[in-house]
Amino acid sequence: MAPPLAPPAHDRGIAILTLDSPANRNALSARLVGELSTALEACAADDAVRAVVLTHTGNTFCAGADLTGPPDPAAFVALMRQIVALPKPVVARVTGHVRAGGLGLLGACDISVAGPDASFALTESRLGLAPAVISLPLLPRTDPRAAARYYLTGERFDAAEAARISLITLAAQDVDQALVPVLDGLRRASPQGLAASKELVTATVLRSFDQYAEDLIARSAALFASAEAREGMTAFLERRDPAWVL
Repeated sequence: MAPPLAPPAHDRGIAILTLDSPANRNALSARLVGELSTALEACAADDAVRAVVLTHTGNTFCAGADLTGPPDPAAFVALMRQIVALPKPVVARVTGHVRAGGLGLLGACDISVAGPDASFALTESRLGLAPAVISLPLLPRTDPRAAARYYLTGERFDAAEAARISLITLAAQDVDQALVPVLDGLRRASPQGLAASKELVTATVLRSFDQYAEDLIARSAALFASAEAREGMTAFLERRDPAWVL
């Protein structure tokens, strides 16, 4: 089986990490979480890397947890915290769909740009679950009234709405063109300046992890083990409505 993360590429100080498992829509498997964590660790230790771009192949950035082989919630929380705490900026390049746990991955990034084909949805409530651990990076950064709506309804929304509610940094017709000044700015910044500046803008998010991670990991595990979640995930895999749909 091919690795779900492509070998890193490099472009003038920018390390490019590509989610490359289009067959399962780049779903968060235990293997993908492990490989991405290892790649980020290598980027942090490499003095030649000024910043990281996280992107994807296929029409989906990340479909959320791989229901056939999901990662341990604690491992996924550790990955999101690693992105937030990394001393180098992590920039998300999104040209496809983002669902459920994929929004946690996106929310952990420092800067994110999404194109016109991107769409977003927090679908956990429709599966008998809740956006538990992904709340750690999302709730400190996202408009609270919008979070309440999309957490509860699971509605799909576009990149313009994602930018309006501060889920992403920018919606753009041409993602790569929009990233040019962003990456140029990161290349012009000093490593020390970037690390110190990132500490300032991520302090609130890191406090969220430190205060609530343990409780939300336990809550996530309990929900995944519940009868309603089993019905919701089975219905999803069988492409039918779960029993509670009115």
